Amino acid sequence: MTFAQRRGRPLAFALLAAASLATAAEPAAHAFSERITRGDLAAHVATLASDAFAGRAPDTAGEERTVEYLRARFEAMGLEPGNGDRWFQPVPVIASTVDPASSRFVIAIGGRELELRFGDDVVFSTGTGQSRLRLTGSALVFAGYGIDAPERDWHDYEGVDVVGKTVVVLAGVPAPLAGDEWYGRTAYKLEEAARQGAAAAIVVHDEHGEGRSWDVLRTRAAAPQFDLPYDDDPRPPVPVRARITAAAASRVLDALGSPLAALRERAARHGFRAIALQGGALDVAIASDVVIGRSRNVVAMRRGATHPDEAVLYSAHWDHLGTRAAGEGDGIHRGALDNAIGVAALLEVAGRFAAEPAPPRSVVFLATTLEESGLLGSKYYTLHPRVPAAKTVVDVNFDVMVPSGPARNVVVVGFGLSAVDDWLRPLAQLQDRMPEGEGRDERDAFFRSDHLNFAAAGVPVLYLRGGTRSREGRDPFAAWNAFGRRYHTPRDAFDPSWDLRGTVQDVELAWELGARLAASREWPNWRSGTPYRAIRDASRAPAIVGQR
Repeated sequence: MTFAQRRGRPLAFALLAAASLATAAEPAAHAFSERITRGDLAAHVATLASDAFAGRAPDTAGEERTVEYLRARFEAMGLEPGNGDRWFQPVPVIASTVDPASSRFVIAIGGRELELRFGDDVVFSTGTGQSRLRLTGSALVFAGYGIDAPERDWHDYEGVDVVGKTVVVLAGVPAPLAGDEWYGRTAYKLEEAARQGAAAAIVVHDEHGEGRSWDVLRTRAAAPQFDLPYDDDPRPPVPVRARITAAAASRVLDALGSPLAALRERAARHGFRAIALQGGALDVAIASDVVIGRSRNVVAMRRGATHPDEAVLYSAHWDHLGTRAAGEGDGIHRGALDNAIGVAALLEVAGRFAAEPAPPRSVVFLATTLEESGLLGSKYYTLHPRVPAAKTVVDVNFDVMVPSGPARNVVVVGFGLSAVDDWLRPLAQLQDRMPEGEGRDERDAFFRSDHLNFAAAGVPVLYLRGGTRSREGRDPFAAWNAFGRRYHTPRDAFDPSWDLRGTVQDVELAWELGARLAASREWPNWRSGTPYRAIRDASRAPAIVGQR
């Protein structure tokens, strides 16, 4: 079957099986308050994580039930549609699965070929939406860590033209940029390669530096890879994206007379510039099974009274993993804490704003799809926003709010990166709480939820993770550890015994912060030295009003 013939076929999200919704019992009706309450939060989670919603997978009957629930709640609050005159924002998506038997990945070295095996030596894919892609004779360039960071005076690509070429880059960051996770992400390296015009990017795997094994990458590469349509994305991905084992990279680079160890040493020095790997070229043929699907964001708005073209934005992803025929138990991945509780928080904040007089600025409420498939719903929104990024004050994102009871602190993912902290701190103190950053073992949390796409668009972001210092002498991590054992399994289900008192405080804090910013004329910015500051400054040129 050709690519064109597959258009419109339902997406096969991670082997999701359609659940029978006709016989599922609907949760009991609930009378919602205009305040933020434990009862309201629990009612929303119980509904969204119920069997009737079958795990909320995109492009299934579970999606239909979910987005209609959200539309009905927003409409009942008296909010207006946030996508023009529509509640839903259609989000197109491509699912591509590589066929290793019909694909080849060859490095041409002089007059001979070195073929790399899919899964054993290399994994690769394309986000172009093509069922067949061929690239031949693409010259190899070693681009160090593949980083262009003006605020850190680091320019791996400076002085070299890689248009149409294949860049080979190292995973992680060099020692001078240690701790800068933004530039260590593989996604960043692929995005930068695309900005530079490369035809292909090969990232050399480093298990120690990345914290994930090659087996994990091999397993993921065999599953569908999700992307926005290539022609709908003004920032399209690099056509060929690959990961290579260090052993295979060493074989290739040794054959080219540039040992990997020596290149690592050079790339770690300040002032490194990309190096052409003379005599090397990539020949690749990628055969993929391609499916085109469509899902929906849900968007609502409280229109501002005096500055409706400026907005505070709240976001939470509604999607989860659906129902898997071979899953444990009944196979329904209910996603109570990931992320029915975040959607519940979004609805509670929306209800509170709907009950109050309209603030000067607008407030947008965005329930995104396809977060579990690569943050695609939020990416699509930032490309097609209701309010442009330059006029969006902040994104307050809700994702995985573990009910661990009242706490003396509130953990803020990305704390210290923007002046939004200056607004949050006194509000948290009114609750007798102190905001603080996440622990070192949670540093990647900033790069794993929808707020990341808003940061990439320059919008300051806030993601509250709840408290870890109990007021009642409890083990602060017991609830988190319990959730970790249920994460992405059917056991992530609603529990009526949850202690939601601390969660209510988090949601109230998020509402108060947004209300203050919606009533102000200020634009809290990213801190100097962050990669997001330059993006924000450029988007709001020639000046940012009320910069703090």
